[in-house]
Amino acid sequence: MNPIQLSIHSVSRMGIIVYSALTCLACSSTPAAAEQSEPVLRPFRADVSDADLADLKQRLAATRWPDKETVADRSQGAQLANLQELVHYWATTYDWRKGEAKLNAYPQFKTLIDGVDIHFIQVRSRHPNAMPLIITHGWPGSVFEQIKLIGPLTDPTEYGGQAEDAFDVVIPSMPGFGFSARPVEAGWSLERIASAWDVLMKRLGYTRYVAQGGDWGAGVVEALGRQAPSAVLGIHTNLPAAVTNDVGAVLGGAPPPKEFSERELAAIEDLKRYRDKGGLAYLQMMGARPQAVSYGLTDSPAGLAGWMLVHGGFDKWSYGNDPQQSPTRDDVLDDFTLYWLTNTAASSARLYWENRGRDLISAAAQKTDEIPVPVAITVFPDEVFRAQESWARRAFRKVIYFHEADRGGHFAMWEHPELFAGELRAAFRSLRGTHM
Repeated sequence: MNPIQLSIHSVSRMGIIVYSALTCLACSSTPAAAEQSEPVLRPFRADVSDADLADLKQRLAATRWPDKETVADRSQGAQLANLQELVHYWATTYDWRKGEAKLNAYPQFKTLIDGVDIHFIQVRSRHPNAMPLIITHGWPGSVFEQIKLIGPLTDPTEYGGQAEDAFDVVIPSMPGFGFSARPVEAGWSLERIASAWDVLMKRLGYTRYVAQGGDWGAGVVEALGRQAPSAVLGIHTNLPAAVTNDVGAVLGGAPPPKEFSERELAAIEDLKRYRDKGGLAYLQMMGARPQAVSYGLTDSPAGLAGWMLVHGGFDKWSYGNDPQQSPTRDDVLDDFTLYWLTNTAASSARLYWENRGRDLISAAAQKTDEIPVPVAITVFPDEVFRAQESWARRAFRKVIYFHEADRGGHFAMWEHPELFAGELRAAFRSLRGTHM
């Protein structure tokens, strides 16, 4: 038994179990001492100081702005007028305490794994025999990107699903992101994070589970599938490493094979166009010199926002001007503010450096032929890379589900959480019962 003796304090209508610590003697010891003795789960609540929030507002108000871009689109980066409007809202109207309350509505914990304190949300379903699921974010995402999935996944009957579709959900913050600790040594590769996630799930009592990841989270769950096939029942990704050698050759300028369809060629051309117009420049810089990038991002919240908004996932985001659009302006600022308040611009950027040369969408780089577990894939139409089914089936040994959604992009779970939850239900349905 863990040193925290847990009791069920209350169960909400959504089936969220809220824990209270009755005794937690080990919580008073240092994290290092706790890890050396025995595993401990420490309840956590987000509670940022008023002084830190006041400092943020002062910095936003004192932003020194560059001159206006010389083009009529966002090809040079976030446009000045849009970013100024967002920063003004951030400084005068946005309320972090509401974002904090979103996190604190769910049971949160910290636990020390491999020398790093890992923050995570864990929500158990009220439905029996729920399937354990760990979901991993990437950059510039965070747990805020994923919390809208919790309700539909843990209590599907409230969202048009069946009780047998329920999941227990675990959402960790990556090392160096959010409320997880910042690693003080190099070496936190995708494989090391995957190993930590397997420790986490087993520490929570889940010996058999499924895993989902997009962006860098895709690389983590693919590594999980390679490393822990006895525990991982299957993985789902919305950014699969499906660029096989023949696809990569065409991306590099080789003539396409005759058997490639028009859809395949269109997906390749769109990716080439995005790459050739500088869409991956942020990735290259953080992979090469994350420390250099981070000085400005750590000193200026406006600079942090401007940098994050170059990510392709924000290409169609309207800065909150469309009230029907998700994520909302507050949703995005919850995410940006989390990076700012936890001072994780540098530590999160180092993920690119740690995994430089490990192209996330390359089958060879992610060793997809070594993944023995079932693989499920959902492709979203506004994603920069639209994997094709034929590529995926060549890249992975065992594709059990492949579906092209009718809407959504890189941040699909943020944009359309109920749609994304439906994809996960369908993706893992054939594996139900095997986690018992």
